[in-house]
Amino acid sequence: MRARRSTRPVRPVPALAGLLLATALALTGCSGSADDSGAGSKAAGDEAAQAAESQTDAREGAPGSGSGFGAGKATAPPKATAGHIIRTASLTVQVKDVPKALDEARATTENAGGYIGTETTTRDEEGHEHTRVVLRVPVDRYADVLAELEGAGKLIERGAKAQDVTDQVVDVESRIKSQRASVARIRELMDQATRLSDVVTLEGELSSRQADLEALLARQASLKDRASLATITLSLSETPVKKAAQDDDPGFLDALAGGWGAFVTMLRWLAVALGAVLPFAAVAALIVLVWLKAVRPRLPRRPATVPATSAPGPLPTARPAPGPTRAGDEQGGEQGGEQN
Repeated sequence: MRARRSTRPVRPVPALAGLLLATALALTGCSGSADDSGAGSKAAGDEAAQAAESQTDAREGAPGSGSGFGAGKATAPPKATAGHIIRTASLTVQVKDVPKALDEARATTENAGGYIGTETTTRDEEGHEHTRVVLRVPVDRYADVLAELEGAGKLIERGAKAQDVTDQVVDVESRIKSQRASVARIRELMDQATRLSDVVTLEGELSSRQADLEALLARQASLKDRASLATITLSLSETPVKKAAQDDDPGFLDALAGGWGAFVTMLRWLAVALGAVLPFAAVAALIVLVWLKAVRPRLPRRPATVPATSAPGPLPTARPAPGPTRAGDEQGGEQGGEQN
């Protein structure tokens, strides 16, 4: 026997009552204010559009899923925005052969897809070479190149720095977009301008905005270049050769060599002093020679002065006559007696 299924007719009264109630509520909300209803409808439209987009993304993310649970589980997470990071490093390595180490560093950089920026080589008083080179390598090979350069010799100093410039890149891109739109508007106004004064004013404004746009583009290129290529500053220096320790007690030959060195040093300083004084001495001798040969003979000579005579002194007095001697007195007495 076949079982008969009894079907009850669907009553449309409850459905019709619900529809009338919804219509009444809608009419009541619309009678408030035109502005509020417009804003509400716009917001509702935006929410509906976002909901439709989210449902579409969910369906695309989970193809072939028939239930809502499967669609929710298969939704893919959003992709993270790639950051822009500027990486810089500085290395100081001591090696035995600077040219050889420099060639190896150059080969390592070129094999990684980079290039040599600047290179400076100097030599000190002892003949040791010192080289400073700037390397630009791709960011994905930055760590490998840095490790190879550190193993080239004895690592003396190492420094690394990372700077996130993602915000700057995004800001510059936004400003470039706005500046391009501004330039386009100025050009449209120039096409519509009819007076010469308006054209001149718009040309000046267009030149200013184009200059700003070019500056932004240059900054964007610089940021992207520094973020895509890491900078490594490598300093190479030769290992100093250690001298053998000398005996502290000097011998006869050491003393002789020291004395000879001091003597030679003294002669050298005397020669230096003589060389410094010689120009002045030559000029002084030339001046004296000119004075004696040319100037002095032309000077008027003074007449010779007669020396003044001294006042006459006192005349010499005559000496008194010598007195008679005793023998003479006796002879004189005898002569006088005879005369008597």
